[in-house]
Amino acid sequence: MTVSTPSPLFPEDAPAARCDLPIGGELFQPQGNPDLVFTLTSQGRIASLGWPLAEHCDLSLSQFLGKDLSDLVAESEREPLERILALLWQRETPTLDPCELVLDAYRLQGSLHLYPLPPPAPRPGMGIMTIHQVTSNPDIAAEATPQNYNRKLTQITWNIRRTLDLDTIWQQTVDGLGNLFAVDRGLICPYQPGATDLTVVAEYCQPHLSSWQGRSLPLAHHPCMRKALTTPQPMVEVWDTTVDEEGGRIMLVVATRYQEQPNALIIMHLADDAAWSSEELDLVSELADQVGTAIAHASLFSESQSLTEELQAVNDSLRQKHEELEEARRQAEEASRLKSEFLANTSHELRTPLNGMIGFLRLILDGMADDPEEQKEFLDEAHNSALHLLNLINDVLDIAKIEAGKMQIDMVPLNLRELLQAVENFTRPQAERKGLAFEISFPPTRDEIILQGNYQRLLQVILNLVGNAIKFTHEGSVTISAEVKLQKVTFQNQEWPGTVKISVEDTGIGVSLEKQDRLFQTFSQVDGERTRQYGGTGLGLAISQKLVEAMGGVVKFISMGEGLGSTVTFTVLLYQEPVLIDTEDS
Repeated sequence: MTVSTPSPLFPEDAPAARCDLPIGGELFQPQGNPDLVFTLTSQGRIASLGWPLAEHCDLSLSQFLGKDLSDLVAESEREPLERILALLWQRETPTLDPCELVLDAYRLQGSLHLYPLPPPAPRPGMGIMTIHQVTSNPDIAAEATPQNYNRKLTQITWNIRRTLDLDTIWQQTVDGLGNLFAVDRGLICPYQPGATDLTVVAEYCQPHLSSWQGRSLPLAHHPCMRKALTTPQPMVEVWDTTVDEEGGRIMLVVATRYQEQPNALIIMHLADDAAWSSEELDLVSELADQVGTAIAHASLFSESQSLTEELQAVNDSLRQKHEELEEARRQAEEASRLKSEFLANTSHELRTPLNGMIGFLRLILDGMADDPEEQKEFLDEAHNSALHLLNLINDVLDIAKIEAGKMQIDMVPLNLRELLQAVENFTRPQAERKGLAFEISFPPTRDEIILQGNYQRLLQVILNLVGNAIKFTHEGSVTISAEVKLQKVTFQNQEWPGTVKISVEDTGIGVSLEKQDRLFQTFSQVDGERTRQYGGTGLGLAISQKLVEAMGGVVKFISMGEGLGSTVTFTVLLYQEPVLIDTEDS
């Protein structure tokens, strides 16, 4: 017979078989993945048959060749089968679903499809079956013969060897042995070298018995179990009545092994009038070796999975750390760029007042002043330039101290009204020179509001905020307001009666929403090109935020967008609770 390369017989979506069959001198390979495939003669007899599971079940398929297909289906399905066999002559593809084929000791339940064979093959065609369930044939299973036991044990072995799930292996082992030998109870307990107690992880038991699932069995109480761990032969003895309420039953114990090392115990109980034959003990011993190998392989697979998961977790952690380092590198590069930009801007800002000082002093030294009044004007301008230069240098020194963690702030009680009065003395003339309305609003209280903070640093913060408001406002107003918040807060392990929220509101140029997150970044200006015309280092808000937070407060910036003004608020600790005036009663 000449055998050629397998060629497709059925369409892409048709069921198919795992094995190839010679048909008309060619080896046909049905597409798909059915469980069983066979060909029929024109008389409906089986001409060839392929069932991959047969080799695991000690089943010879040759005994079914030449048999009528109708003889292999259930009696209730023979009439429908005969009708669909007749349809094959019309080259149709009928289906018998569900269907049951009986092959010796096995019943195959599934979907049966019959196909006409293409010319020049003799009709009627080929059948394939997708099997949903394989069960034993009770007519043969009822026969307790060594051959039947061997088939059953082969089926159990095949079931446990096809999975790598330990729970499935354990349960299928006790279920298979329990059904095969009709035991009262079947148990399996994993074993680790040096263990003194074994735990029941899978159980088969009759309905009238209580469950032992999860029960601990001390080896010290069961010498038979200890002995079974040291010998490959099954051990049989009576269960100790002093240990358990179900004593008096015949107990069979056999250790499963891998590379001559025990890894589990199989325990089966029979009624006291039952016995184990030597053939049964041999079969159980053989099965125990197979189960031991399956347990070892599944354990290794589980360990490899755990190792894989651990490696994956380590890889994820390394990837996250890499991303964090990459982000830190990016931030460092951005900080370096901002510092370079800051140095360039600051050098320009420092030169401007320094050049003003030098220029006005040179005019005086060269006698360019026409009269004492003009000379005094030149000195005032030089003095203002010197003050501006001092403020710039102080900003740089402050931010350097803050970043180095060396900023020391001594906090004492201070008067809010005195603080804001000093701010007004410094800033009202600046606002009036630009034609801006300037207003300060105090909360209504019957006594003075006493804050807890550092006077010079709070004055520095408010002067900075008011100075920015005036600088970036061309028309309109600048308003300073204070509001008492009587809600206890804790700072530096001490409780304070509340806070005062100080707000600086202006009608100036505002800040776009997408750029507001850059306001408090060190060495960063919101819009360098746009704000450079106003001067400054861009450190004011960053310094103010650090100073306020160092005194237990919080800074916030509010602006609805460019051209809509802005409001900066910050909180200061209350030293003592003031007596508030009810505005509705006054």
